[in-house]
Amino acid sequence: MIRWIRHGGAARTALLLWLAACAPVLLKATSASGRDLWVLLAGFPLLAGAAALGRTRPLVGLAIAVGLSLALNLELFTSSYWAALALWGYLTGRWTAGARPALWFFAAFAVAGALLTWLTDAGVWAWFTALTTLLFNVVVPWLLGRYRRQYDHLVRAGWELADRMEREQRAVADRARLRERSRIAGDMHDSLGHDLALIALRAGALQVDPELSDRHRAAAAELREAAAAATSQLRDIIGVLRAGDDPAPTAPADEGVGALVERARASGLAVELQHGELSPPDLPPMADRAVYRVVQEALTNAAKHAPGAAVRVQLVRDPAAGEIVVSVANGPRPAGGSPPDLASGGNGLVGLDERVRLAGGVLTHGPSPDGGFGVSARLPLTAGVALVAERAAAPSSTSARELARARQRVRRRLVESITVPLVVTAGLAVLWGGFTFYTQYHSVLDRRTYDRLEIGEPRADVESRMPPYTMDGPPDGVAAPPKGWDCAYYGVRRYDGRSAYRLCFTDGRLVAKDVVTSRE
Repeated sequence: MIRWIRHGGAARTALLLWLAACAPVLLKATSASGRDLWVLLAGFPLLAGAAALGRTRPLVGLAIAVGLSLALNLELFTSSYWAALALWGYLTGRWTAGARPALWFFAAFAVAGALLTWLTDAGVWAWFTALTTLLFNVVVPWLLGRYRRQYDHLVRAGWELADRMEREQRAVADRARLRERSRIAGDMHDSLGHDLALIALRAGALQVDPELSDRHRAAAAELREAAAAATSQLRDIIGVLRAGDDPAPTAPADEGVGALVERARASGLAVELQHGELSPPDLPPMADRAVYRVVQEALTNAAKHAPGAAVRVQLVRDPAAGEIVVSVANGPRPAGGSPPDLASGGNGLVGLDERVRLAGGVLTHGPSPDGGFGVSARLPLTAGVALVAERAAAPSSTSARELARARQRVRRRLVESITVPLVVTAGLAVLWGGFTFYTQYHSVLDRRTYDRLEIGEPRADVESRMPPYTMDGPPDGVAAPPKGWDCAYYGVRRYDGRSAYRLCFTDGRLVAKDVVTSRE
């Protein structure tokens, strides 16, 4: 069923293409006669074959349209097949993978056109006209079709890249969250291990207390052994959960924010701690460590990405809202400061967001209006309470930016596809104008030479005294010479196309000479 639908769609496309290409041909055929009529009638089946080939051989359809146009006019400028030329020019660019076949075709047309105009004595102007027509009626649509194809390809590739990069980003974020959970597990090991060690120590003291009965001392011994076993099992579990590439902690397990700020200040970071003492002693353990990690990560990022910038650490407790707010903001990097260290995995904030979320809080971060960067976290004052807040809009992903740049490149190429033909046209116009100026300057026949010509002279003798170039046809409105006469036209005055000397030959001899003038 699907194959039938696709086949029907292709047939409808071919029919519409054939009708669009043949409409000008039909209009012209109603008033044509002789050879032109036969060429027009031949166009209907040939264009039908070209439309049937469709996507598989669009260059064949272009060749058919060009051939039919040349059969009517060597200058390729004909209203009968202009639609076919434009259509198959566009479709060749749209449906052909590479540009080389079309470029070879255009080059072959230029060479073949030069040979045809030379063999038929059509003149160099016919060749220039054919090239100009090919440029505007075929090459420009071909460029549009080609860049349309590239645009579709880039958009499709861009979405595939976006999907792949989004999957990779999610995987990286998941790894960062797992790593942060392993760090949380390490923190729990540090705190629980300490408590279990104290329990084992006190149980050991009870075990040797002579005032207790044997039954109580045995229970204390069992308690000490259970605490030791729990400590060992906790160490094993945390060892499994901890990521293998996590560095060993360098800060004390019970270090507070104040000590952390002091260490950062001692290392040369310009840190200002506002609102005095830090997290209250009754803050839940998860929230307390989250506050510490927010300050630690923000100070690390400030030292890495904005060395020399001032940093402000602020903690505010709001009992009415039941939360504590910790914020760390750094200013822009000083102009004369050292360059930032850009070697960063970019996952610190992802892991930090996971830690804050697990503690029931909300993390926000982003650039500040002055060019710096800020990190802020809201954490609950009561364990088991989760804050609800609107998450900040996520910045545009790398894949989206890459796709936008790809579209910008395609738009730039589309502009180039318009400017290149214009530049080529300007070059052809300059070349045409220069050649016209040169040939008109060297096609003027001297009056005295004209007066010395005698009827009956051999053509070779006459042409030996003529200028190197002739005019490109008679002046406008001049009647055609008798049948069988081969006439050449020379200028009377430079850059005056209204009058000309006409020399007519037959059987290799001069049979007539006169001055003809335009009647328009």
